[in-house]
Amino acid sequence: MRHDSSANRRKGKTPQRRPVVPPPPTSGKKSSTPRQRGRESGPAPVSPRKRRFRPGTRALMEIRKYQKSSALLLRKAPFGRLVREVCQGFTREPLRWQVSALLALQEAAEAFLVVLFSDANLCAIHAKRVTLFPRDIQLARRIRGVDSL
Repeated sequence: MRHDSSANRRKGKTPQRRPVVPPPPTSGKKSSTPRQRGRESGPAPVSPRKRRFRPGTRALMEIRKYQKSSALLLRKAPFGRLVREVCQGFTREPLRWQVSALLALQEAAEAFLVVLFSDANLCAIHAKRVTLFPRDIQLARRIRGVDSL
């Protein structure tokens, strides 16, 4: 009876990597072509392989990292420039903003976006998807009644 290796492998088990075999040592002879001569300058530095995670593992790690932290996710300077740019549309002279006012506005904006993305994620799950599409965000805004923004 022949054993099928794929039948014995459990689902989810990752295959083992083959060990890297160093090249056999070369003799002291000089090669004749310049292309081969360039290779004999010395052994190439072997860098350790970067760790590869299974699909979805990195995303879950990032989710846990950001759920533990309470830091702002958007950079402060670009957000401040955006607020000032929007304010210029309402007045002719540039308005001045306190740092604490900008931080409060940024906290509120990030809280709004987090709730919007979680609602949009529920819309994607309802459509039997795990990928968030722009139409999910549009549907979440329409259900909320924030369609005019």
